[in-house]
Amino acid sequence: MKRLQLDLQYFAADEKTEEATPKKKQDSRKKGQVAKSQDVNTGFLLLLTFGALYLTGPLLKDTALTMFEQAFTEYIHLEVTEFTVGRVLNEMTIEISKALAPIMGIAVVAGIASNLVQVGVMFTGEPLKIDPKKLNPIQGFKRIFSARAIVELIKSLLKITMVGAITFSIIWINKNEMVMAAQKSVDAALSFFGNVSMVMGLASALALLILSIIDYTYQKYDHEKNIRMSKKDVKDEHKNMEGDPQIRAKIKEKQRQMSAARMMSEVPDADVVITNPTHYAVAIKYDEEKSDAPFVVAKGVDFVALKIREVAKANDVVTVENRGLARGIYAQTDIDQPIDEDFFQAVAEVLAYVYKLQKKV
Repeated sequence: MKRLQLDLQYFAADEKTEEATPKKKQDSRKKGQVAKSQDVNTGFLLLLTFGALYLTGPLLKDTALTMFEQAFTEYIHLEVTEFTVGRVLNEMTIEISKALAPIMGIAVVAGIASNLVQVGVMFTGEPLKIDPKKLNPIQGFKRIFSARAIVELIKSLLKITMVGAITFSIIWINKNEMVMAAQKSVDAALSFFGNVSMVMGLASALALLILSIIDYTYQKYDHEKNIRMSKKDVKDEHKNMEGDPQIRAKIKEKQRQMSAARMMSEVPDADVVITNPTHYAVAIKYDEEKSDAPFVVAKGVDFVALKIREVAKANDVVTVENRGLARGIYAQTDIDQPIDEDFFQAVAEVLAYVYKLQKKV
């Protein structure tokens, strides 16, 4: 029974129930594991590309007409040689590039913008590394029939249905004009079909963009679920960040030693050391340039108090016994801090006594 309880505790500790820590999220990001929806990229790309086509449509039309006109008025009379074929190819390529450059530029901007909106600026080569686990056919078979694969299938069917319904609706609305397009001029027919194509493209892109918001929400949820941590993982991470307890203890001890050594070096400059007389010792200094009130340069109990008294004696610093004052200042005032107003009168009397001894007043 006890063994069963231990096993249950082990599995409970190993269960991924905790939200990922900031360090875990940062490590996942460095590996390229972020919440990202490809549909956001597609929606942005289609929307901006069709928008660019709508704006540059007249330019594309003029370019195409110019190329056809030049082809049937100039190029048709050229002798077919290696030079003329190269010339025609170069000129047409330049004209086509000029016409398509704005659209291609907007497509590149759309791709970059959609990624920045989702994941921000991120550069990592981790996804490009070869992972032997991805070559495992058993793992691949599991991925095919996983819950994520089912969600992707449903999402693909939904996209096909939405785009199909939108395009069919637009065609159905304009069916009468399509039938009558044969009676229109070439220019009017091309303009009509171009406008219908633009409306279908923009409407489909907008629908995909709306769907991508839902998909991104799911991708974010799924990503956060995949990087969840067990309680043991959280403890291990916390331990790794803070370091080994023994090492931390040694560091703290070394810091205490350094602090004590620095504190002892200030005792020779103190005006007076107020003692308990054996358990507490507080070194006080009054310097008008540093503080308007006397301040503590060193304090300690037991062994440290003994060392303060020894250093004071060795450097001819006056020691005054005052049990209540020593305890009070030790408890309420930190090192390098001015004493509390409650002790002004008592400390002033002590300093007056010390100055009198030293014949300063």
